Amino acid sequence: MIQGTGSAVGKSVLATAFCRLFARAGHRVAPFKSQNMSLNSSVTVDGGEIGRAQAAQAEAAGVEATVDMNPILLKSEADNRSQVVVRGRPVASTTFGEYARMKPGLLDLVRESLERLRRTHDVVVIEGAGSPAEINLREGEIVNMRIARLADAPVLLVGDIDRGGVFAAFVGTLALLPAEDRARIAGFVVNKFRGDAALLEPGLDELTVRTGVPVLGVVPFIAESLVPAEDSLNLEDLERANGPAALEVAVARLPRIANFDDLEPLAREPGVRVRFVRRPAEVENADLIVLPGSKNTAEDLAWLRDAGLADAVTAAASAGRPVIGICGGYQMLGLAVHDPDGVESSAATTAGLGLLPVVTSLERDKTTVRVRGRVGADAGPFALAAGADIEAYEIHVGRTEVRAARRPFLVVAHRDRPVDERDGALNDAGNVVGTYLHGLFANDALRRALLLYLAARRGVPADPRWGAPSSAAARYDRLADVVGIACDLAAIGKLVGLDLGKGT
Repeated sequence: MIQGTGSAVGKSVLATAFCRLFARAGHRVAPFKSQNMSLNSSVTVDGGEIGRAQAAQAEAAGVEATVDMNPILLKSEADNRSQVVVRGRPVASTTFGEYARMKPGLLDLVRESLERLRRTHDVVVIEGAGSPAEINLREGEIVNMRIARLADAPVLLVGDIDRGGVFAAFVGTLALLPAEDRARIAGFVVNKFRGDAALLEPGLDELTVRTGVPVLGVVPFIAESLVPAEDSLNLEDLERANGPAALEVAVARLPRIANFDDLEPLAREPGVRVRFVRRPAEVENADLIVLPGSKNTAEDLAWLRDAGLADAVTAAASAGRPVIGICGGYQMLGLAVHDPDGVESSAATTAGLGLLPVVTSLERDKTTVRVRGRVGADAGPFALAAGADIEAYEIHVGRTEVRAARRPFLVVAHRDRPVDERDGALNDAGNVVGTYLHGLFANDALRRALLLYLAARRGVPADPRWGAPSSAAARYDRLADVVGIACDLAAIGKLVGLDLGKGT
């Protein structure tokens, strides 16, 4: 099990790396996170919704993602309320106190999911959440040490040295754990180190002397985004430009932003800078404006208006600048969002931005489905990819009625079941696009078409590397190579009685 001294220390990344390392050593591997709190989610082959991190970890392990890998997903709807997704299906919207009362009944379900994975795999790489030393949350927690005890799993404790205070974080975490749980910490992993690791040796030696726990790895800072981001603490990682920026993509930093990992393939392209913006001035020079997914369309629309971004986006679209709305962002671009049953808001109707002739009605049932389709746009940002096959997925509540607008995508299959549907809407000028399809920018031909369109508008040369085949397997291998060199694989493999070899 991989736990951390806090949030955003790199648990998901290292769990992904070890899924890849064990798989490359010839073992059958499955990831597991009993309870994930994230607005970045993915869809399993049977239409269940799980955390995006566990889907990526399954991909790194070379196995199909299942709902057992993340049996409980919490999706924040407000500061004190979350949607509870159990084994891939939403079952409730609860406050923290209400969810706390649900947790004892969910522990058996967690145990069953874990046991199913253990019966069919050689090793399960378990990820914790936050920190096991949150003493106010210890009673009733079902994601950290309780799961380690349930699985009888040794624990690697990860700390982030880039933010400072990593030695105190390690020692303080152990000091706050009960003796039984403290004994489960089998090793420390220092993450995100910049510089010469030899300079750390005196501190690492003293850390082991003080705690009796060995340091099993010092992982360097990895600038490249190799694993999909899990929560908003990772947004700054996406904003690092890959070289000098030729194109700027401005993404509205919605309070309930969801599935912002849609933008990662663009952020990895050379010369493309993705920025998450809060103020009108920040979109003035953007080549593309994106309204991303949202867990609460009505509230995020109100925020757009209060922040002045609604007027800025409308003005940009009227001036012919490209605007793309994805999922909740697509709903915002329309004429209105109706919510008669109060699914997301107390407002029965919320006016949209009026940039697309569409009207959305929210419903309690959620659509979660994998999609295969084809680019059908004859104008606008995706026209150069017309006819290209695409893969994507949908996660949304509500149905959107399109009134007299072109449709940019033809959906040819839901989960391999042939359908005859069209997705999204395109305005008459061709510069405003809305779609329910997540993961679009991971499609190479479509991504290249978009960047060529933006470069032509900007009047800059196209980069021949844009849209080059993007291999997730290659990224996972690069991650495993770095972590494998940085960690004592022999010692870590010994913890679970499996040979990790040299991680090759």
